[in-house]
Amino acid sequence: MQYQTLGRTGMSVSKVSFGTAPLGDMFGAADEGSGIAAVHRAMDAGINFFDSSPFYGNGLAEERLGRAIAGHRDEIFIGTKAGRYGMADFDFSPARIRASLEQSLRLLGTDHVDVFQLHDVEFVPLPGVLSDSYAELTALRDAGKCRFIGMSGYPVATLRRAIQETELDVVLSYAHATLLDQCIQDRLLPLAADSGVGVINAAAVALGLLTPGPMRIPQHPAGSAIAEAADRVRELCKARGADVSFLANQFSIQRSGCATTLIGTVRPAHLDSAVAAVDAPIEEELLADVLAAAEPVRRHCWRSGLPENN
Repeated sequence: MQYQTLGRTGMSVSKVSFGTAPLGDMFGAADEGSGIAAVHRAMDAGINFFDSSPFYGNGLAEERLGRAIAGHRDEIFIGTKAGRYGMADFDFSPARIRASLEQSLRLLGTDHVDVFQLHDVEFVPLPGVLSDSYAELTALRDAGKCRFIGMSGYPVATLRRAIQETELDVVLSYAHATLLDQCIQDRLLPLAADSGVGVINAAAVALGLLTPGPMRIPQHPAGSAIAEAADRVRELCKARGADVSFLANQFSIQRSGCATTLIGTVRPAHLDSAVAAVDAPIEEELLADVLAAAEPVRRHCWRSGLPENN
């Protein structure tokens, strides 16, 4: 495993980190034993950052993660979130943020988390998030409930504004540092670097667009142009005898410019493949052809949340 410092936090995080959404049955029912085994397998592979949220199964992912890391808390970094509790259930009020973190700490079996973020902030008006909600984050950090604070979301414009108008330690971006979309390399990472903000990368396979199998998200938010580009990429990889998901992980982990990339799975083969993608040399000719096939949508993003936050 390779490690890199996450912004100004000083945390040396594994290049691959573990996203716990599958532990919360977000992609279908997951056997608890298999989920805990996956966490242990990740730790054995050198993964040291685990990201969760109460949104993942109404706390189920945090509860299972807590059981899995019992006796190993000092060996790893834990991140969780607050503010999103369902598909359309958002509450970024200071009181709910504080209560949410207390619940998360109980489920995780710890007295603090290393990273605490507001989850998918683009779904609500940003002025309150960037003032009152942010102030609560800093208060919780000052109280020792978390070491570092951040915000997550899809629109690059939202994350840019969060960095510019607050003093966050990290932000979490997903589905941008992919074979289809390099928006964060162009528009987010330079700003984050100037501000000392660490960028956590996620969704290397673009929420299922860059997998050979059936879509994990039945109603994908990507428009037709992005979906068609993904079809071209998948067909090109298939014709070359290449695993599109492995190439997607290689590119996102090795070329995103982010300290760490979250991989969410409870399947041993998928976890091992993501770890292998850290070091496996990229087939440069294939990558060049894939990026050329996706070039028309390289700076295209789908909309997420309120229109004004995109």
